[in-house]
Amino acid sequence: MDWTLEVIELPVTDIDRARDFYRDGLGFAVDIDDEVMPGARVVQLTPPGSGCSIALTDGLPHPTGTPRPGAYHGLQLCVTDIGAAHAELAGRGVEVSEPQRYAPDDGATFMYFTDPDGNGWAVQEYRRRETEPLHRLLADRAAARTGDAAGSTGDTVG
Repeated sequence: MDWTLEVIELPVTDIDRARDFYRDGLGFAVDIDDEVMPGARVVQLTPPGSGCSIALTDGLPHPTGTPRPGAYHGLQLCVTDIGAAHAELAGRGVEVSEPQRYAPDDGATFMYFTDPDGNGWAVQEYRRRETEPLHRLLADRAAARTGDAAGSTGDTVG
């Protein structure tokens, strides 16, 4: 059985302000902006190319506890060109740090920003995704598993 991470609820104080930041500042697509039950609104947004969305909510019950706006840190986006991503975010008015290269390896360059509530994000440059997109690697892995289940000896992609 696959367990896919597809939505992360992000706590915010002003759902409209947060929606505008993620849509206009970051270029996320608005998938849902609706009252899903009486008194409960969900705005779901997805980064370009991502299989995981964020959900901004108001009025939904939280049986495991109420998340605090600004308490999330370490959310991470990946891009193939951090210079271009920095220029895009800065051009959209997002206050983003300069890219920081921690090592010469691919995947070791990051920049950071926070949303209007203080939820902290990192953007990682992973140039390898230009030629090896994650969706292709996952499809190859699924095909290999299916082949293995049918008695194939295909290698999995890691």
